[in-house]
Parts: sequence; C-alpha cells; structure tokens
Amino acid sequence: NYKRVVRRVPTLELAKEIEIKIKSELISGEYFDRKQKRKEDMLMNDFFYNIYLPHAKQDKKTWADDESAFRIWVSPIIAKNPLSEVSQMDIEKIKKFMADNNKSPRTIQKTLTILKHVFNVAIDFGYLAKDNPVRKVKLPKPNNMRIRFLTVDEANKFLDLAKQKDNTLYEMCVLSLYCGLRFGEIANLHYSDIDLENERLYIRNPKNQTARVVYMPEIIKEIMAQKKSANKDSTNDSLLYLNKAGKKYDEIIRKKFNAIVNQLGLNNGISDPRQKVVFHTLRHTFASWLAIQGTPIYTIKELMGHKSLAMTERYAHLIPDIKKEAINSLTKNRLLP
Repeated sequence: NYKRVVRRVPTLELAKEIEIKIKSELISGEYFDRKQKRKEDMLMNDFFYNIYLPHAKQDKKTWADDESAFRIWVSPIIAKNPLSEVSQMDIEKIKKFMADNNKSPRTIQKTLTILKHVFNVAIDFGYLAKDNPVRKVKLPKPNNMRIRFLTVDEANKFLDLAKQKDNTLYEMCVLSLYCGLRFGEIANLHYSDIDLENERLYIRNPKNQTARVVYMPEIIKEIMAQKKSANKDSTNDSLLYLNKAGKKYDEIIRKKFNAIVNQLGLNNGISDPRQKVVFHTLRHTFASWLAIQGTPIYTIKELMGHKSLAMTERYAHLIPDIKKEAINSLTKNRLLP
C-alpha cells in the first residue's frame, strides 16, 4: 500500500542530505506527523469533492443527495475550513442556517446525518485524527407521524375510480390497503413471491431489510391468481408489475394516484403534510382499520413489518378500550366474588 515517490535534485550531495533528513524524520516520527498535518489542513470543500464524493459514487446509491445537501447547506458555512478545524459550533451554525431558511427538522436531520458520515470517512481514511464534530450535536427529531387514514367510504370511492382509470394502479392500491404493503414492496414483487396454495405473499427486500410473510385476503388472492393465469410465460424472477418500457414502476403511479386524490378533493384545504392523502396513506389505513377492529398491537406490528413495537404504538389510541371489558368478563365468568 506504499507509493514510491521520486524527486529530482541538481546534485548527488543534495540528494544525500535529503536522504539523511528523511531517515531522521522517519525515526523520530516527524515525517508522518507532517504528512498527517497536510491531510488535516485540507479544506472541507476539497475533501468532499476530491476524496469523499468519488468514494460515495462507488459505495452509495444516494450519493447525489449527499452532494446536493453539502452544496446547498454545508458548503456555505464550512467550505473553506480545514478539516481539523471544523468544530461542534460550526455544525450548530449549519443547523441554524437551515432552520432560518425554514427547513423541516427531517431535512436538517438528514443533512447532519450525511455530514456525520462524511467525517467518519475522513477519520477512516486518515484525514482526521480527532472525534467526529457532528457526534455531539443534538439532531432534531422530526414529528412526521402520519395522522390521516381513509374512511371505508373514501376508500371505496377511491378504488372505484382507480379501477376505471388504470387497472395496475387499482391492483397496487388494493395491495397496500388490504395487505399494508409499501409502494416499494409492491414494485419489487416477483411471481415467485406468490404462494396461492397457502394464500401468502413473500416480501423479501422490505425497507427494514427483514423479510416477512403477508397473508392474502380473498380480493388479493383473486388478483394474484388472475395475474399468474394471464402471464403464464413469465418466469419466477419476473417482476409482477412492469411499466410500458418493461421496467419497474416508479413515480408515474404516484402521479396517477394524486390525480384521483385531487378529483375526489381528499386534500382540499389541508396544509399539514401529515394530514394529506398520499400513496402511503393506504398502508396507514390498513393498520388503522386493524386497530379500530380491536386487533392486538403486536399482531399489527407483525403484519406491518415494523422492527420495533414503538413504531406500531401510534395506532394504540385507535384500539377500543378493552380494560373495562376484561373486568366485566371476569365478573361474567364468576372469577370475582
């Protein structure tokens, strides 16, 4: 991992003097100290664009998000700071800069998380010999908990319109509403994930990286049976839903979804993003309906594919109060005197 460095000097005597000096500095450690100082003196902007970004392009699918966040929010504050001189106070200035520009807590959190990763790379690559300056900065906690869910009447009207306009959109909406699937999970479904005999769908690469089994109600089973019957030539590795270009569905479905939302006026007069109906509202509606009918919170957690129960507890307030019912049942069964 060492690189040979060749320097030309005018005389042999000077070359020997330089050799003696370098050997002396190697023994004392001064040579490496000076080399490390040169690394740490690299300006933040230079490190990001010359070292970090080329590495991120090979290692991260979201490298463009990193570049955008750095250019817009980080660079104006610390672009000309040497790596070693970026402090916790500088990171606080970035937070304030973003807050003053009305950026949401979620956007600030995401930007600082990216910046924290940039400094971790600097440490790993030997460009920084101190603690990560982002580590002790308190990240804002966004409250992006979705509140709105559809009523049965709203859901039925939406599905009726979706079926009239685009059958693929209709099927995707039904999968989210009655199985609680995320859009990405639906777009990644393969024919091999359908198990009609056991009435199951296999979600192999979900957002939280933990595969799970989804049980198909009758409406989903019928859709899956029709798809398998109509696409007998498709291999098990084929995606269930392909666009006209033969590729995975993307934003076009969301645009069609939003068009129906607008037609029904579901977001009229609503400014709070948590109250707006988006595709993910269907998954939220699935969990909300389960809670309303008294499904145990742990069962909802498993069906939603949540990693922790804390993520599912947002639905607990919708579950009917069963405490009184539990006491009454004890009396009814004469377990109390």
